[in-house]
Amino acid sequence: MTVTVAFEKARAEGRAALVGYLPAGFPTVEGGITAVRALAESGVDLVEVGFPYSDPVMDGPVIQRAGEIALARGVRGADVIRTVEAVADLGVPVVVMTYWNLVERYTGGGPERGVGAFARDLAGAGGAGLITPDLIPDEADEWMAASDEYGLDRIFLVAPSSTDARIAMTVAACRGFVYATSVMGVTGARDVTSSAAPALVARIRAAAALPGTLPAEQPALPVGVGLGVRDGGQAAEVGSYADGVIVGSALVGCLLDAPDPEAGLAALRTLTADLAAGVRRSVR
Repeated sequence: MTVTVAFEKARAEGRAALVGYLPAGFPTVEGGITAVRALAESGVDLVEVGFPYSDPVMDGPVIQRAGEIALARGVRGADVIRTVEAVADLGVPVVVMTYWNLVERYTGGGPERGVGAFARDLAGAGGAGLITPDLIPDEADEWMAASDEYGLDRIFLVAPSSTDARIAMTVAACRGFVYATSVMGVTGARDVTSSAAPALVARIRAAAALPGTLPAEQPALPVGVGLGVRDGGQAAEVGSYADGVIVGSALVGCLLDAPDPEAGLAALRTLTADLAAGVRRSVR
């Protein structure tokens, strides 16, 4: 199932899509699968499965800690793919969020390695695409070719500091949606959402409307806003101007701060339901 399906469904209901992130392998591989399935069952339109990494330069302390736990317990690329498959089996679109080094060094079940093997296995598991926070379109030729070969969406990031030329280049390279990082900094829930985000979304939409940026037959490219959303009220605020509301640290925190796995899952379901209600009451 493609990323487009999630955004089209939300658009038809006059609201933003809710995008929820959790890392694979946290708190355990099986526990992580249960958690991402709970996201899908509690109202998330699109699931992001994180690929834990030892040097996560964009991640804040909550996601870093969860990734450290997953790595210490031996999570591997095959576990990420299995987590993707578990979500895709529920009929909810799922993408992987990963640092590029992990894709280049990926080893699957056979002799093939690297970008092509990862794209093949991701597509084979029912994955819709890939979010690459540290890969820019200028350096993505191998990924562009592999994503085309396997029909995968490619989601690149833009920030408030991005120039208009950089935004236009990034929009042209994206497929599925554009990831707008609303703050200059690492991930993490915040008390107040970014004041820079609405202007950044407007700049992205202006770039997408420029002649020649997108193929004539391609519909408007959705814009998802991430970094900072912690509850339904903030989700409603961001959903009033963005096509997608991306939530990560607040969801991970439900599991990280819980006294036991059952309490963590209960908190995760409660917050997801609140976020889902938030995007549905946003004023578009």
